[in-house]
Amino acid sequence: MAADHLNGLIRYLGQDDWKACFEEVLGDHLGPALEAADMTFEDLGEVLGLDVAMTLWGCAFEDFLGQDWDEGRNFVEVYLKRRGWKEGPRNSVYMRALKESVMSLYEVYDIVPGQSLMARDLLRSGKPVMVREGTATKTLRPWDRIAARLVPEDGHTILAGGLLAYSRAACEDLAGHLYDVLRRKRGKAEFPKVRTEVLRDLAPLFTLTWLFRTLENMVGQSALPVLFNGDGEDLVFHDICFPLARGVTQKTVAEVLEKLPGLRSEGRSFWNWLRMPGQKKATSSGSSHQDAQAQFLSSEMDDGSIVLGTLELKGRQLRLEVNSKSRAEQGQSMLKEALGNLVGTPLTQIMTAQQAMDERGTGEGGKTPDVQIPPGEEARILAEVLERHYRKTLDDVVPALGNMTPRQAVRTATGRKAVAAWLKQIENTTAGLGRAELTSSFSFDWMWNELGIASLRK
Repeated sequence: MAADHLNGLIRYLGQDDWKACFEEVLGDHLGPALEAADMTFEDLGEVLGLDVAMTLWGCAFEDFLGQDWDEGRNFVEVYLKRRGWKEGPRNSVYMRALKESVMSLYEVYDIVPGQSLMARDLLRSGKPVMVREGTATKTLRPWDRIAARLVPEDGHTILAGGLLAYSRAACEDLAGHLYDVLRRKRGKAEFPKVRTEVLRDLAPLFTLTWLFRTLENMVGQSALPVLFNGDGEDLVFHDICFPLARGVTQKTVAEVLEKLPGLRSEGRSFWNWLRMPGQKKATSSGSSHQDAQAQFLSSEMDDGSIVLGTLELKGRQLRLEVNSKSRAEQGQSMLKEALGNLVGTPLTQIMTAQQAMDERGTGEGGKTPDVQIPPGEEARILAEVLERHYRKTLDDVVPALGNMTPRQAVRTATGRKAVAAWLKQIENTTAGLGRAELTSSFSFDWMWNELGIASLRK
């Protein structure tokens, strides 16, 4: 939001009954999502950050500016009538322009960082618009989608402050909501066409859709998956080390292990412990497998045999590794019965899945030293890799294109539109791979030209 334009308006909210009117609009924009998450607006600032919370507040405020209340009163017009002499012509014109604007969904491209971008309205017909913008252009990527208001100012078009970056998932949510609200049957078009006067009433839908999706994503990212092995047992790693008895050699132990049913050797000192045909699964630990975050991890041989664990002779130890308490008990019983006094009392190290992930994330062991490559050379290498990859992709079958190659798909009008959407997606994804100075060295122009759809790159 252009704060220097709107400071007076924001302060004026305390006059008359305008604060209550605005809080009603703010409730329309945020209330259902906050209620569903059992949060307050203050909580929102702590969870998403104060800047994001204020952007959402700004979306509601910009919507509020365009609404008429009792007897046709409009906040902007009342303010300018009473305090317009303080604002001057430029601010007054901006306030009225913002009042007339509507929130819509735009796809952006031809981004010049710090200067401008092209914006195509995905919900209304019309030509793409060049937008002068300094801040957002430094972080936006080609074909990103944003919910925003475009406002004329000094002969140019600028973005208002209430800008929300829409992910592909959020776009899908919005499309579904729009089709439902407009009571239209969903066809091949990604979004329905919406008239400007209808969009004016749908501003809260953009904020709520974005907020619901963002909060849902945060919950999904923070909730650790519930992990089970293939038998449905809690995933708990057991590393069990049997010391070889005095005078016992690896060869002696290996000869015994080779005779055990269920052990399949992979070399002279390593065995996979496999489930035998007809062998029952271990009894589940009782954990709930209905959790939406539940994931089952199972290991199989090429022939489909289930791997229960592994055995390795290393130095003066026989090491058994399994991923559940039940398998640990079965494995120890099997080995004690078969090996008897050839081995001593085992030592067991137990690690939960979370502990294993934490150790992997913080451990220094096995970390490969960084290789310093000059930025220019790194950019050149990346560009070559990307071009080789995408040249091959043009002749590969793409499921999103109806299991056709891009070259095949562009032979029809419908296919060309699908390929254009596919190209925008991979261009947008590639732009997010890493540092801008690296990914910006690669241009997708040749792909659009080679497929003959450069005219759809808008």
